[in-house]
Amino acid sequence: MDLRSELLKSIWYAFTALDVEKSGKVSKSQLKVLSHNLCTVLSIPHDPVALEEHFRDDDDGPVSSQGYMPYLNKYILDKVKEGSFLKENVDELCWTLTAKKNYRPEKNGKTLHDKDVFHLWCLFNFLSEDKYPLVMVPDEIEYLLKKICMAMSVELNCVELEEFISQDSVQQRGFTVWVFLEMMNSGKLTKGIEKDTVSMAIEEIYREIVGDVLKEGYLWKKGQLRRNWMERWFTLRPGMLAYFTCEDRKERKGNITLDKNCCVEVLPDKDGKRCMFCLKTLSKTYEMSASDTKQRQEWTAAVQTAIRLDVEGKTSLHKDLKLKRREQREQRDQRQAAKEEELQRLRALQEEKERKLAELELLREAQKQAQVLLEQDEQRRRKQHEQLQQALEEQLREAEEARASMQVEMALKEAEAERQKKRIGELEEMQKRLEEALHLEIKARQDEEAFRFAQTRLLVEEEEKMKALMVLQEEQEEYILQTQREKQELRQEMESKSRSLDNAQRQLEEVRANRQRVDQDVVAAQRKLRQASTNVKHWNVQMNRLMHPIGPGEKRSSGGASYFSNFRIPAQRDPGLRPRQQSEEQDEESKENVQSGVGAESERRLSQASNGDMEIP
Repeated sequence: MDLRSELLKSIWYAFTALDVEKSGKVSKSQLKVLSHNLCTVLSIPHDPVALEEHFRDDDDGPVSSQGYMPYLNKYILDKVKEGSFLKENVDELCWTLTAKKNYRPEKNGKTLHDKDVFHLWCLFNFLSEDKYPLVMVPDEIEYLLKKICMAMSVELNCVELEEFISQDSVQQRGFTVWVFLEMMNSGKLTKGIEKDTVSMAIEEIYREIVGDVLKEGYLWKKGQLRRNWMERWFTLRPGMLAYFTCEDRKERKGNITLDKNCCVEVLPDKDGKRCMFCLKTLSKTYEMSASDTKQRQEWTAAVQTAIRLDVEGKTSLHKDLKLKRREQREQRDQRQAAKEEELQRLRALQEEKERKLAELELLREAQKQAQVLLEQDEQRRRKQHEQLQQALEEQLREAEEARASMQVEMALKEAEAERQKKRIGELEEMQKRLEEALHLEIKARQDEEAFRFAQTRLLVEEEEKMKALMVLQEEQEEYILQTQREKQELRQEMESKSRSLDNAQRQLEEVRANRQRVDQDVVAAQRKLRQASTNVKHWNVQMNRLMHPIGPGEKRSSGGASYFSNFRIPAQRDPGLRPRQQSEEQDEESKENVQSGVGAESERRLSQASNGDMEIP
């Protein structure tokens, strides 16, 4: 049973308490208040928008439990986190709502405190079946009452319990919580027991079953630092052992986590302490002392149970015990049903046996009548047998004679059979030889077919290779023709290039001859240039002489001045550098312009230079 199922049981009581008219529906305003209070005690953030949206006032009529469950699951129970709230607060809220309407202790008197009634209601919810409306089977009621009586150290009044359980309403549907509380308040089961004793017993059972407390009590514990012995109140739950200063559990001194790595060992008496045992964890070892050997045994067994439950992943011992009791009840019901079925089957067999006996009596009567008829038939058969015996003796004599003749005929048949047997042996031998010859012929034909198939395959491969060879031969011939054409084109190209080379060589020789002539012309031009330079120097001397002032009596001075004024003096350069530079330039021009006839232009310029008409820069 998970946490959601436990919460739904308590909420179901609150919802039914709000259903005043018992119609299965509750007004929306009351459900809003219930939802808000549930969010508060379950420590869930209240979502007023979703609440108003789900319970709009424009809808008609109240809401049923089926209509309220989607909102309850989505906005409340799906957000519940275990450990973030106290389930006792939820139970108190739901008990407050349902007790105002359904709990009426004034009918038979009030023998229980309100807190005890609340605890009994919680115990009923825990042990009730997971079906609605909630009821508790008589076996669970008896189990709970035995636990309470055991806590009070009294015996259960089984007579009163049997009378109460034997009621028709209880037998048909089971105990409801209000019938159970009415029975507990009647005091029939707790006669002569004080209220405080009953309250303490109910409190102990409530903490054990609902609070998952496996065991509580005082133990002496040895300190970890000061190593002194202190008396503490220990509370053991699955996976946890807590200890407090005293039994009011207000001041917690520490917790010991129990897991698969923990173990309990019994220790010998020491330090003046007896009935000692220790609890070992991975980090520490806790030494404790009980009041007596029985208490030590109970504590060690309880701690081992808590460790086992934690290892098995179970959070509650009594939930597991409840499931086991339910399984036992189901098995018992199955056995009871099987037993009833067996009894019915036995009754059917008994009826069948009686019917068979009646039929047997009838058969005996019929057998007697048949016996008389049988004796009459026997006499008749004897007469017929004697007649048949006589006829058979006659037939036997005839058969003996026939047998003698048959023996002779059989001897002849046996000789004939021997001959036929030999003939069959010869035919079988011949058949074996024919079969061997047939096998050989079949094998030869198979080999012939295989050879023919191989020959055909080789012919096909040869034909394919001949085709491929013809294609390759055609490609080779085409390639040879193409190579010959390319070779002829290369030969023509080489001949044309050879002719071009011969022409170029002839032109080069002509250029070389022209260059030699040009060199000779350059030498002549350099000679003329030196002569011209000498003349220039002479004329410069004459001009310097003539630049002196002319006297008044000299008439030829005007003519001479006009003559010298029209005379242009060429620029003077180094005559030794010009011929070589000019020859190098002419060589380069002659090499570059052999095809275009530049040599003629060079000869023209050299002739002009030799004649003195060309200006020398």
